[in-house]
Amino acid sequence: MAKTYVISRIKLEKILSTFRISTKNSDEMLNQINKTHRHINAVAFVSMMHRYGVGQADMANMLRRIGFDDVTITEVFNMLDEQRINETYGKIVELDVD
Repeated sequence: MAKTYVISRIKLEKILSTFRISTKNSDEMLNQINKTHRHINAVAFVSMMHRYGVGQADMANMLRRIGFDDVTITEVFNMLDEQRINETYGKIVELDVD
């Protein structure tokens, strides 16, 4: 089941500034989120932070402040890795061997 996390724009701005995200980058990120009716998939959010140079440890700490647990954070990073592999190499085939 998908989980929904809600955070105010002001709190998100504070979290971003705590992790030294520039005001320009923070504004760009928040504008991107506004374009999607203030909703964003966690994988897309983490991908966006990565494009702005945020390290994985800082991203994990940001997600914790929003309310994500460590298992969910790991799942988000795994999904992002899979997405990057798909974009680079094409579709991944899952094989089950019994």
